[in-house]
Amino acid sequence: MAEDKKQQNLDIEIDEKVAEGTYANLAIINHSVSEFVVDFIGVMPGRPKGKVKSRIILTPQHAKRFLKALADNVERFENSYGQIKDFEQPPIPMSFGPTGEA
Repeated sequence: MAEDKKQQNLDIEIDEKVAEGTYANLAIINHSVSEFVVDFIGVMPGRPKGKVKSRIILTPQHAKRFLKALADNVERFENSYGQIKDFEQPPIPMSFGPTGEA
């Protein structure tokens, strides 16, 4: 039984291009009964058009785990560096494909 409780290590690789990261300043989230689709978008001030930089598709269970992990990391960040200010921004008109479908 003790062996069952041992934590297993997961070897994760990342290639150089992915390791560079991609900047996005907007996320649009849609969902269906079986998946969540998160589109990360780069929007430039004064430009009427943004571009999807990355799309991540998650199961509902993984979406919930991601939510918890992100909330935990935001809490730890704020404990170290102070509260993150949430500035009010005007709504962004969305002319971006179907909503609520995946």
